[in-house]
Amino acid sequence: MLTVISMTGRLLLAHWPALLAWFLAGILVRYLVIELAGFVGAFSALGGQLLLPLAILARLVSFVAMFLVLRDGMARLGTIAVLPRDALARRRAFVDAVLGGILPFFAFYAAWGYLRDDWFAYLARGLEVQQGIIFGSMLSGEAVSTEGTLDQLVFEPATIALIVVAFVGRWAWNRYRDRLPKWSAIGAVYLEAIWVFLTVILISQALGWVSEWVQSRQAMVWLADIRTWVTTQVEPIAWVWEGVEWLLGEAGGIILLPLAWLTIAGVVYGQAVAPQAPRLGGALVDRARGRFSSLPEALRRRLGDLWWELASRFRPIGRAVVLMWRAGPVLVGGYVLLYTIVLGFEQMLRFWITRLIGPQDFYAFWTVADTVVLLLVPLIVEPLRVTLVASAYDATLARLVPTSVPDSSGLDEQPGEPGKRLGRDELDGERPGGVERDEERDGDREGVGPGPGA
Repeated sequence: MLTVISMTGRLLLAHWPALLAWFLAGILVRYLVIELAGFVGAFSALGGQLLLPLAILARLVSFVAMFLVLRDGMARLGTIAVLPRDALARRRAFVDAVLGGILPFFAFYAAWGYLRDDWFAYLARGLEVQQGIIFGSMLSGEAVSTEGTLDQLVFEPATIALIVVAFVGRWAWNRYRDRLPKWSAIGAVYLEAIWVFLTVILISQALGWVSEWVQSRQAMVWLADIRTWVTTQVEPIAWVWEGVEWLLGEAGGIILLPLAWLTIAGVVYGQAVAPQAPRLGGALVDRARGRFSSLPEALRRRLGDLWWELASRFRPIGRAVVLMWRAGPVLVGGYVLLYTIVLGFEQMLRFWITRLIGPQDFYAFWTVADTVVLLLVPLIVEPLRVTLVASAYDATLARLVPTSVPDSSGLDEQPGEPGKRLGRDELDGERPGGVERDEERDGDREGVGPGPGA
């Protein structure tokens, strides 16, 4: 904890202007995109919903930039992976970090309710525009139809087709990115954001339907009756029951939230560290691999490309989880405690800012100045939060340095060829930019993978 605290202070003092600038840019672009999406959505639901993922993407890009700004001061990460020197390598690393962070960040964004907030802001802006249109039509006597505007996404062929088209386009860019112009990376990021955003929305709706169905079952009513009877008969059981419910409800914010941020940092920085995860084994898996190997080579390559494209999005998340596991409960628990202190500091700031301003008229002051006043809290807390997460990630790498530094472990030597160093792209089984080598991919699927990742 002392190491994390000292590094957090050092990184924050060295980089807080850049962190503040990137954070402000992210929230400003998010606001502008939601305003634009709401305006477009007032005329076309599809147009508005195609713009809305850009708001989340703006926040992701700002956070990725904040994490990468801190990288030059992270000693352990700098030991394992040297910073890119030329502009092309830095640009490629930034694009890869954004692409890798889209899936976990969008899932985190939806799970913690931020996506719901963006959706409500989008609807509020769209309804405001529609009210102006309807009022103008009443004055002019023209009929205005609002059909097909501001609709929520549902399971329908158009939505599924859009997900498939975006996913295929993203796969094609990943395969042929070396032949495409540099600006095509912007389109790849957008395609990735679109298919992940639509998939997260549909999965959230499906989970909501399942939850409603379960809650409407008679068995849930019986369970509630049994709970009421038991807790009224034995009062200590009621105390225990309510305590467990409270603990489970608080565990999300206290434990899962800091771990989610550490996972996102692991994905952003994960190009440098790739802990080896255990491979699946057993008779069923071996039979499946044997049958897959017996398929025609052309079909096997196409199916392999599709599976690799899907698995590549979850592999950085798995590596981040493995890294936290190998760091040990003491280090991760200390980080969770520090993160909880930051959350408490955030609540204290909100309290003291309102007390410092004092009682003011709600309509004359708070409805006008609330956004600017309350913005002071995230301007202080968010750079501190990101710096704490980056420092904790660097501290977890300290546990792996004895087995990760090339000079001390030799993990980056190819089996059978002592002393031969592999580049990071070869270690990960990928070409620069994330396009995998066909030979290494086929060998890895058949159980003969490349050398261990660094």
